[in-house]
Amino acid sequence: MSASPDDITHHILSVLVENKAGVLARVSGLFARRGFNIISLAVAPTEDEHFSRITIAVDVASAPLDQVTEQLFKLISVVSITELDPRHAVERELLLVTVEAPPAVRPQILALVDEFVGRVLDEGEDRLTLSVEGHPDKLDGCAERLEPFGIVELQRTGRVALPKLDNVVDPRLHQV
Repeated sequence: MSASPDDITHHILSVLVENKAGVLARVSGLFARRGFNIISLAVAPTEDEHFSRITIAVDVASAPLDQVTEQLFKLISVVSITELDPRHAVERELLLVTVEAPPAVRPQILALVDEFVGRVLDEGEDRLTLSVEGHPDKLDGCAERLEPFGIVELQRTGRVALPKLDNVVDPRLHQV
């Protein structure tokens, strides 16, 4: 899936911060004070326990990129900021969803889960809890297709992203 520059609706910022209490609150507070719209936010420690990576998808319309990065760099705990152009980044998200699944429609739901390369995490008498991992657009499509069955609960993790590796095409890898 390749996007033209006009199709880009968000910036992805990978913000390396010191792994200290209150850092996420300061970063999210900055966005709130400036009126920047966060589409997605995910945070976790990195391979080095002293640092965390905050992946922020920011609405292009609400915030010029240079203004966002300038404000972030003013925060003492920010170590580095990398913009990940959605066309040159690998984005992933996790969807957990519980759907109504009486026996009569369960085979249709299981076929849909297979189509989206998902997994059944929990089974009840008339419900299933599913997980699907992939590009946010893929998860949007999965949720749309599950809607007619009756979504009971839905939770998404928020985007995580890393730069693509030198744009080398490995036939063993594919966009799912």
